[in-house]
Amino acid sequence: MTKFIQFSILMGLTTAFVTGCGFEPMYGQHSSNELSGQPAAVSDQLSQIGIDIIPDREGQTLRNHLIDRLYRSGYPSNPIATLKVSKISEVRTELDLTKSSDATRAQLRLTAVMTLVDDKGTTVLSRPIQTVTSFNILGSEFATRVTEQAARESGLSDLARQIELNLSLYYSHK
Repeated sequence: MTKFIQFSILMGLTTAFVTGCGFEPMYGQHSSNELSGQPAAVSDQLSQIGIDIIPDREGQTLRNHLIDRLYRSGYPSNPIATLKVSKISEVRTELDLTKSSDATRAQLRLTAVMTLVDDKGTTVLSRPIQTVTSFNILGSEFATRVTEQAARESGLSDLARQIELNLSLYYSHK
């Protein structure tokens, strides 16, 4: 047998195996909308989640990232659930000390708890989320503040991605 035929048979068997194990795309049209009975994609359900106010400036930034990720056509008029995120905890750890005990690198650990509450007031999903990002401590105080803020922004964007992923997994298995 030629390598092409062997490869084709292998790909066919792999496809049959993956299909048989229940694999389906997360964002596909596989669940139904309770009101209309029509198939609703996970992204449609995500766009129907209300997002509560998150405390502090970091919370406001995280909420803006979530709005950008979840809403395609504005805030939902009748949300199917509400996403609540606790106050973001930030811990800064200085790393990579020089001989003179000066730090040249720092790490930011951002943690929070996400909670999804359905329209009946029942908590249906609650998970801790965490991200770690790092930045250089430079000779200039201004440059260090800029790199720290960029690292914080990157961490908040990652928290929003994690929340979106957790919500997507919840709604894809619902």
